[in-house]
Amino acid sequence: MQSNPEKRRDTASRDGEEHRDAERETLMMELTRLVQKSVRESSWWERRGIDCSILTAAFISLPAGFLLLGSSQPLYFLSGVLIMGVVHAVITVKGTHLASHGALSESPVWADFWAVFFIEVCGSFSARAGVQAHVKMHHAHTNVIGLGDSSTWKIPFLPRSVYLFIAPLAVPIITPIVAVGELKGQSPLQILRTVPCVCLGFFSQYYLLRSVSGLSCSSALLVMLLCRAMFSLPYIHVNIFQHIGLPMFSATHRPKRIYQMTHGVLNLPRNPLLDWTFGHSLINCHVEHHLFPFLSDNMCLKVKPLVSQYLKEKKLPYQEDAYISRLSLFFHKYQELMVFAPPITELVGIQ
Repeated sequence: MQSNPEKRRDTASRDGEEHRDAERETLMMELTRLVQKSVRESSWWERRGIDCSILTAAFISLPAGFLLLGSSQPLYFLSGVLIMGVVHAVITVKGTHLASHGALSESPVWADFWAVFFIEVCGSFSARAGVQAHVKMHHAHTNVIGLGDSSTWKIPFLPRSVYLFIAPLAVPIITPIVAVGELKGQSPLQILRTVPCVCLGFFSQYYLLRSVSGLSCSSALLVMLLCRAMFSLPYIHVNIFQHIGLPMFSATHRPKRIYQMTHGVLNLPRNPLLDWTFGHSLINCHVEHHLFPFLSDNMCLKVKPLVSQYLKEKKLPYQEDAYISRLSLFFHKYQELMVFAPPITELVGIQ
């Protein structure tokens, strides 16, 4: 009886694919065990304390900012603007990011509370929509064409200079407008929660600028816009630079998680200002964050040597690039990157 060569090849092919899948899963499981071991051996201070202290320090700095903004001395007034801008960035970028991942508390109830507080009250956005867009889309479908990254922040009709250096300044105005649009389809209870929370955050700052700082109506609104827009340029830049121009994947032919994240995410170099305002997970530990999004900023920084060493030992990419290098890439290839989704990269051995 003769055997069927085609059948043997198909069987061998299936066996090979199953072996590769098992190997990929083993790599991720092995790395996960190493990271979880590091987390278990860390103190509460390392896991959450440092990041909570930074957020607390931001809130404690608010009174000084409001008082300085009431000064008639230009230097004091500008110091107040700077304090308010930095505090706003810490609370609305670092705070909302950690809260969206539930990284501020082990208690689900407190995690939900902090998500609503930071995203809705402080960030003027819907917590439900924010978690859906960032956690369930961006993280679950990183660099997958048609999902998450490939369909967001595309405004090809804007000139590159406007897109990079002017349009981001409108983020404080656009955010609440988009938040209102995101209320469509939400339950009445969620709408009744989100609208008052967003209004509470906005009018609280406005009231304090009027009553404590003594600013006029127009001056208070202008200061709010200035403080909220102070870090909008690097915020948009960072969100673009860490993914755009990297391999994109088809929704039906996507690699396993460890390959998807190591090929589609990169780290930017450490920056003293952005490290503390945006958090390590958004700057120089973004690869670690995408592999383990439940980690706090400080824990991402702590496991960074472990993750980078492991990936390099397994011959997996550990992508890093300079801020200026990414800015140059985006500036010179703006039309290509923004009008057309990058082609699906054929990653040998992992498709």
